[in-house]
Order: sequence, then C-alpha cells, then structure tokens
Amino acid sequence: MGREGGSKGGAVHADVAARRAIFAGHALFGGLPAADIDMLAAQARRASHRKGTVIFARGDEGRSLMAIRSGTVRISTMTADGKEAVLNMLRAGQVFGEIALLDGKPRTADATAASDCELVVLDRAEFVPLLRANPDLALRISSLLCARMRRTSEQIEDVMFLPLEARLAKALLRLAAEQGAGVEAPARLVSVTQRDLGQMIGMSRESTNKQLSAWQREGWGRLTKGGVEILSPAALDAIT
Repeated sequence: MGREGGSKGGAVHADVAARRAIFAGHALFGGLPAADIDMLAAQARRASHRKGTVIFARGDEGRSLMAIRSGTVRISTMTADGKEAVLNMLRAGQVFGEIALLDGKPRTADATAASDCELVVLDRAEFVPLLRANPDLALRISSLLCARMRRTSEQIEDVMFLPLEARLAKALLRLAAEQGAGVEAPARLVSVTQRDLGQMIGMSRESTNKQLSAWQREGWGRLTKGGVEILSPAALDAIT
C-alpha cells in the first residue's frame, strides 16, 4: 500500500515538475517569479487530444488559456460561403485561447488538433489575478495579441492583393521560420498538409499541389509525407 502511494506521489510530483518546466521555459511566463511559476504549475492541468478532435469551437465559452506541450493545433474559422479558413498552425511552446480568456467572452475561432496533442490548460480564475499582479506579463500578452492581429491583417491583405504563387511562397517561408527550421540548413522541412496550406491562403488543395509540383520540378522544393521541404528559400523569397 505504502509503495503504491509513493509511486502515485512520485508521478504527481513528476507531472507538476513537467508543467513547471513548460511555464519556466515559455516566452510569456519565463520571467515570472519562481513562486508564481510554482503556482501556475500546481493549478494548471494537462489535456490530451487525438488528431481531428475539436478542442474548442467558435462561440464556446472562453474559460482557459492553453499551451502546447507537443503536437500541432489548427486555428480556423468558417467563411461566409461555408469554407474553412485556416488562421494559424500552432506548435509546441505556443499558446492559444488567450483572447476569450482575457475578456471572458465566447471563443472567436475553432481550435482543432491537427495531430495528437498534449496541452497544458490554465483556467481564467487562476490566470486573471496573476495578470493583475504582474504588469510585465500583461505587456507580453498585449504584444502577443498585437502580433496576431498584425498577422491576420497581413493574411487578409495577401489574399486580396497577392497572386497565388506569391501567397504560397510567403506562407511556406513564414511557416518555416515559425517552426524553427534553421536558416543555415540546406533544406527546411515545413510540417503542414497541402489542405491546411491552401486554406491559409485561399487556394484549393488542387491548386496548391499544382504549384508545389511545379516548384519541385524547378528544384525549389520537395513534396514529402505531411509536409514540404524547401530547397531554395531564395527562389521563393524572390517571388514574394
């Protein structure tokens, strides 16, 4: 009995330590005092979602902020004609759900597990008091929101004014940068499906595949399972 209890206690301790490591190493939370990070680790919870699971839908009550421990989350919304528009593809180390968390209003978009995901979830009841007590954290959240607003505005402008080829090249280079593919690497692998890539820039999957295949023949990229390998960043950058 004692051995079993000790095993459970060790597992709980390890789980809290893992959550603490996530918050301590995160760009938003890493600068907080150790006591605040300990509090976040103790109050946050882990959640697992299988690929294709809807984590939350637009209009749902916004009760929590989520940090991605592993996997990929697709942020999307439906257009007026019933098509899905992908706003962002988020990966390990990034957070989402912060808008509804801050204002307590319904979710503004859908969040779906694009792969099997492990999340760390922080509820509004714990987060808002921490935000009030830490002005630096509030500024970081504001910077995050501003960056996402700028990106959304840029996406809208790209769809309105750039030709399809330029939109695709720009999206691939941005995703490569966000996914941490090294600039010095001879090839940069972007993990994204052609369907999601097309929905990010207002192209059909067929048109996306046609353009990617043309670039593959040029030696600028290579289609892989679940992604695109960029072989000539300079050639794509020249298109944008």
